[in-house]
Amino acid sequence: MAIPKETTTINPQTAERLSQQFAEVFQTLDAGQRVFSSDAFFDLNMPVWRFQLIGPRAFESQLKQIVEGEVRIDILRTVPTTSGFVTEHEEHQNVHGQDLTARRLWLCEVQEGQITEVVGYCTGEWDEELRARHAVEAPMIRP
Repeated sequence: MAIPKETTTINPQTAERLSQQFAEVFQTLDAGQRVFSSDAFFDLNMPVWRFQLIGPRAFESQLKQIVEGEVRIDILRTVPTTSGFVTEHEEHQNVHGQDLTARRLWLCEVQEGQITEVVGYCTGEWDEELRARHAVEAPMIRP
């Protein structure tokens, strides 16, 4: 019979700090070098597309190509894992006076205090009309 190994998660304060810094990248469009390793790997899964990038500057460039308005990120939760953290956030983007929202889940690997790998899943942008239709056709039990 195998003896179970004791597992530990990364420091919760590190997970929270990196989650917050990661969210700030979407708001400032500046990936810098403080949150990501220089060779960080990004695997981004959109509703109808998937692509991969290497390095924070490539991620920053991609964000700059798709952002159309001011962005606000609400972090819904961050959960430390044995090798990083999972964070869920909701993006609000003001595009021509309209609030577009997207929910995202991010699996982040961390080494030496920096994010080294990011796998992201995104719902795509929802406008007010889609959010209203969704509220009628598929009301949420929890927020």
